[in-house]
Amino acid sequence: MCAVVQQYDSREVLMVGWMDDEALRRTLTEGRVTFWSRSRREYWRKGDTSGHAQYVRAVHLDCDGDALLVEVDQVGAACHTGERSCFLAGGDLGARSGERPD
Repeated sequence: MCAVVQQYDSREVLMVGWMDDEALRRTLTEGRVTFWSRSRREYWRKGDTSGHAQYVRAVHLDCDGDALLVEVDQVGAACHTGERSCFLAGGDLGARSGERPD
């Protein structure tokens, strides 16, 4: 399932990864975020190679039971590009701003 990773204190969205039941179990029991790589077909724990670890603060399941919000204390960059957030590296798509009716 989709796992949205958010910095626990600033609420900054850092990245999105994928978890199966085993990755979620490891995340809940080890205190570090583990993902399932769909392309490599293996588990990986954020920070084991880069040193940019994600320490779990809380994990929430959405109302449909098909997505997770993982609150973390991020060490260093969350993105493989070196940016703190993967959403800084991708850029703004220039969406038109909507106005809320009164």
